[in-house]
Amino acid sequence: MSDSKSKIFVTKSHLPPKDKYFELCSQIWDSGQLTNNGPFVKKLESELNNRFNNNISYVTNGTVAIQIAIKALDLTGEIITTPFSYVATTSSIVWENCTPVFVDIEKEYLSIDPEKIESKITKNTTAILATHVFGNPCDVTKIEQIAAKHNLKVIYDAAHAFDVQYQSKSILDYGDISTLSFHATKIFHTSEGGAVISQNKELDHKIKYLRNFGHNGRTAFHGLGINGKNSEFHAAMGILMLDEITHVKESRKSAYQMYIQELAHLNDLTILKIRPETIWNYSYFPVILKNEELLNKLLDDLKTWDIYPRRYFYPSLNSLPYVTNISCPNSERISATILCLPFYANMENKLITHICDKIKKVVT
Repeated sequence: MSDSKSKIFVTKSHLPPKDKYFELCSQIWDSGQLTNNGPFVKKLESELNNRFNNNISYVTNGTVAIQIAIKALDLTGEIITTPFSYVATTSSIVWENCTPVFVDIEKEYLSIDPEKIESKITKNTTAILATHVFGNPCDVTKIEQIAAKHNLKVIYDAAHAFDVQYQSKSILDYGDISTLSFHATKIFHTSEGGAVISQNKELDHKIKYLRNFGHNGRTAFHGLGINGKNSEFHAAMGILMLDEITHVKESRKSAYQMYIQELAHLNDLTILKIRPETIWNYSYFPVILKNEELLNKLLDDLKTWDIYPRRYFYPSLNSLPYVTNISCPNSERISATILCLPFYANMENKLITHICDKIKKVVT
């Protein structure tokens, strides 16, 4: 039996220098302030605001970010969404007592198909919640044209899309609200964390009291809220990770190019197509197999070599037990045949070659 150190998992969190993090932890110890919008949380928010020229509220995680976004926009009734995303995209809608209405995805880019949205709009529809899948932008132009026509709000689940640009501007500039995840597996992380982003200052003010019990000062309450705050220790990790992000992206780009070189010629495997006019962040390396039988064989064989890719996203969310199952054939097919390969910063070329050599024993 191999030990865990010899196993190749789908991802590995990048960490800043240990001594730098311990120095910030020492400052937190000395200050005695561990949470409640402390100086490191304020510093991280300020640096992110400057980076994206936007209003950013740092929160507990990416799921809470979506829940706060739904609450901030006062959404009720039906929310049109994608069946191909992480479960939190759908569960947040249900958690907030709204009804997800699924629209199938584009075959090439894997995001919600705008050509199929209008047929699902009813008098009860209040918003569109779309995901930039694997950081690959949605067709935001068409989505926002539809939203304007039908007076709908737009939320983008940008959990994977840190630093992505589309049509010469940040992907976070689109929609009424975008949400980010800063989970440990993301290219930029704070161990656990997330953010809610809005260009509207009044909406940003509402988001900030929603994440802090509704507080408007120490003794006044502006309205209903939850505890969506994050800690000084998480913010300290984020501050240091901002110094690492250029290296992380460049390293992942190099690994991506190596994978392309090794796998692009295979007939029974397709590599994700990135939407034109996108500056991507190299967040994942998904491949689509010709059928589920081949995917399962590849998974089983790679496991014998201690290689552990992940079925991401599976199953298609329209099949969840707590939603109405609307047929989404593209999403169902992709969910059954897509696999994310091991992919992270500082992967050595010889490791990628090793993984690809094993894949080629199964896939032609």
